[in-house]
Amino acid sequence: MELNSSFWTLIKTKMKSRNDNNKLLDTWLDPIEYVSTSGSIERPRLILGVPNALHQYFVIENLQDKIYTEISDTYGKPFEVEFSITGNKVNTHIETSSTQDETLGGTEILQAQLARAQSTQTTQPRSGGPDTLNSELTFSTFVVGKNSEFAHAACYNVARNPGADDYNPLYIYGPVGMGKTHLLHAAGNHIRDQYQQLRITYISAERFMNECISAIRRHEMDKFRQKYRENSDILLVDDVQFIARGEAVQEEFFHTINSFIDSRKQVILASDRMPKDIHGLEDRSRTRLERGLIADITMPDLETRIAILRYKAEKFNVRLPEDVANYIARISKRSIRELEGNLKKVKMFSELQGLPIDYELVKRILSHHETQSTISVEEIMKIVADHYKVRVLDLKSSTRAKPIVVPRQIAMYLIKKFLDKSLVDIGKAFGGKDHTTVMNALERVKNLQATDQDISKDIEDLETRIHNITGV
Repeated sequence: MELNSSFWTLIKTKMKSRNDNNKLLDTWLDPIEYVSTSGSIERPRLILGVPNALHQYFVIENLQDKIYTEISDTYGKPFEVEFSITGNKVNTHIETSSTQDETLGGTEILQAQLARAQSTQTTQPRSGGPDTLNSELTFSTFVVGKNSEFAHAACYNVARNPGADDYNPLYIYGPVGMGKTHLLHAAGNHIRDQYQQLRITYISAERFMNECISAIRRHEMDKFRQKYRENSDILLVDDVQFIARGEAVQEEFFHTINSFIDSRKQVILASDRMPKDIHGLEDRSRTRLERGLIADITMPDLETRIAILRYKAEKFNVRLPEDVANYIARISKRSIRELEGNLKKVKMFSELQGLPIDYELVKRILSHHETQSTISVEEIMKIVADHYKVRVLDLKSSTRAKPIVVPRQIAMYLIKKFLDKSLVDIGKAFGGKDHTTVMNALERVKNLQATDQDISKDIEDLETRIHNITGV
């Protein structure tokens, strides 16, 4: 089976058959055209054409994963997909009710379309085989701030001397969208340039898990082990927290890491949490991950965010007035990914409307973003639940077991501190608790902070995580 025009027609037909009478899918899927097939025989690249930047943005945000899954199921071999802008005219719009059409002008509808996605994905080719390094993510394109200088230095030193015992494995952790993946790619690219004889494997933990499960089902574990242990000299693994989902996968991952370290082969890992905070991770895997060097990366301060924004604006050929740069950086507090997403949103809106980028325009485009709460009640609950390895549902339940009660009370305390919600509102969020229950919880946490060092340290860590999101 070849990746050609007929193949793409088949994929679209299959997707539509799974989503009968889905007008939104038809609107955005139909204009996607087959352009060409490039790459190698072992890893062909299917290039699909979209009419304009808005169409490309919507497809990547909403349809890319569905397209990737359908092609993977049908083709069954490694492949890549790239969405290229063709410039062909097409009448693309999101279906709206007559009421919406009457109340929203063209600008507002466009803004609603751009606001559908809160994060952005790169337009780099999406791979159907082992992940590949992005050549644009290097140390020279990484903006270093106080939040990331240690992680950057650690990655750079490892890339200069891979396999050194003191830095093996190197474990980078921090919240989503802070630049961990950038550093993984940067290290891989540097090693590839300096040590061309070394074979580099970059893969997400989720893909490692899926390949491992598939190999177990097909009785091909020898082939799987050869691929990762014998045919690779450098192992870069992203989103390590997913490894804890299966015991068999953990077992294989543990022995793979051991094999690399025993052979003085470099391992670099990235995760959104410390090994000790990965729920379900076995003790031996945790201690193995903690054996080398652990480096954290947090949300950059305002000055660093401005520097990052200016670098990305130059890369995207966007001229930002100083007041605009300061405004975007100030309201983009969650992640670097959010910062870049807001810049792309402004760029696209300006180009599609033919308007210059100034403070008033940007404030209008991102006003909904500015007025949104920087963190929600549910997000604080999830942060606390993850820290204590319990479920959010447990925090909302009526159980009075101590392993649940203390995290619940701490979550109430943090919500009151960072969001200043009323006692009644906090009680409702926790399954309809009485306001006196919330009042007692707040008092109890204050007492525990003064008498229990472990609780005090937990709260300090949780407040730091929330600060990394809110920036305040």
